[in-house]
Amino acid sequence: MSHHQPGTWFADPAHFRPATRRSFLQVGMIGGLGLTLPDFFKMQARAVDSVGGKPSKEGKAKSVIHIFLPGGMAHQDTFDPKPLAPIEYRGEVGTVQTKLEGVHFGEFFKKMATVADKITVCRSMTHGEAAHERGTHNMFTGYRPSPAISYPSFGSIVSHEFGPKNNLPPYICIPSQPTEYAGSGYLSSAFGPFGLGSDPANGNFSVQDLQLPNGVDVKRFTSRRSMLDAVNDHFRTKEKSDNLDAMDTFYKRAYSLISSDQAREAFNINAEKPAIRDEYGRNSAGQRMLLARRLVAAGVRFVSLTYGGWDMHGSIKASMAGQVPALDQALATLVTDLDRNGLLDSTLIMVSSEFGRTPKINGTAGRDHWPKVFSVLLAGGGIKKGSVYGSSDATASEPEEDALTVEDLSMTVYNQLGIDGVRRLVAPGNRPIDIVRDGKVRAELLA
Repeated sequence: MSHHQPGTWFADPAHFRPATRRSFLQVGMIGGLGLTLPDFFKMQARAVDSVGGKPSKEGKAKSVIHIFLPGGMAHQDTFDPKPLAPIEYRGEVGTVQTKLEGVHFGEFFKKMATVADKITVCRSMTHGEAAHERGTHNMFTGYRPSPAISYPSFGSIVSHEFGPKNNLPPYICIPSQPTEYAGSGYLSSAFGPFGLGSDPANGNFSVQDLQLPNGVDVKRFTSRRSMLDAVNDHFRTKEKSDNLDAMDTFYKRAYSLISSDQAREAFNINAEKPAIRDEYGRNSAGQRMLLARRLVAAGVRFVSLTYGGWDMHGSIKASMAGQVPALDQALATLVTDLDRNGLLDSTLIMVSSEFGRTPKINGTAGRDHWPKVFSVLLAGGGIKKGSVYGSSDATASEPEEDALTVEDLSMTVYNQLGIDGVRRLVAPGNRPIDIVRDGKVRAELLA
């Protein structure tokens, strides 16, 4: 497989001359093999260079598992309860004492309370976007949305900087890309996520595009690969086309994923012992997190997964009772499982939501959108263990100490991966764009 060079993967296939492209397709490379891999082959690719800063090299964190809770999880009823506040602020959800003295979680996080000594809860996250789409954009990209440019997600930046490992896509979404803001933005779509296409909790779970299509056996697959090599060699000799070299890298990666037993086995959640699957929980939260653990153990650099719906404008206690227990079990097991397998120190877990919820309970026993302060959870990858970073005020209305901005969170996560956030990538029109703008590494979060 060709060695990855950041920013020089693939050129725009539109640059191919029509005859060359027709000849390429006539060989049957795409149609004959069924190599759709849609997230890889939507290739409006551009060369993207970088300027300034230090080249990326692997940091303490080799991988990230980003668990996104869409809808806006209420911080007061999960990781930042206010049991001494008036009832209209604290709500009906009770609390549970964690392993950390004086630190409580919401009553439905009983299992997470037992692993609080292995995580850091940030209670002072803040931004100014109260709309779902804009808040989601912030938490997937580290940028406020702009009508002038589409920013890449964390996963796409990681993919761009490090490329694949062990024949696996560097950036995978479980079960699929949850939002356009989880995509590659101004980067080539080559750096976008590979979506599984189905939920690993399903009994008949299988990954789209990972199997050879009907009528194509291993012998034919190998034969087609040889034909591709012959075509590439012909056109290289005749045209000396850099574009063809770029396209060849695409196809080599597709072949590597499909032909590698090791790569395909990473997705085989059925290989896990039944007891482990039960420990995570036989539900979407549990099986998505178990698969995430399998993928990072196999070499995937960034896994993004979603769970549940947290837009709880009404009946918040009943809604929490329905959503949290599966999350609590799965997340506590993920932390424990990574730790006992020696992977927690090299895997950074980030749990986020687009914003928090209003300090006061509303007229329908729920809470509304509130971006002024909310909570995120971090663990592993060189993050401090058994810590609470920052605080909100007495009614969870705004940060009281150590406000944590989206930019600072982004810079800190990138720092742990070995990515220099002050570097700039060159976007279309030769416009240099900071990986992170005006952020700083929060050393207090680090071990």
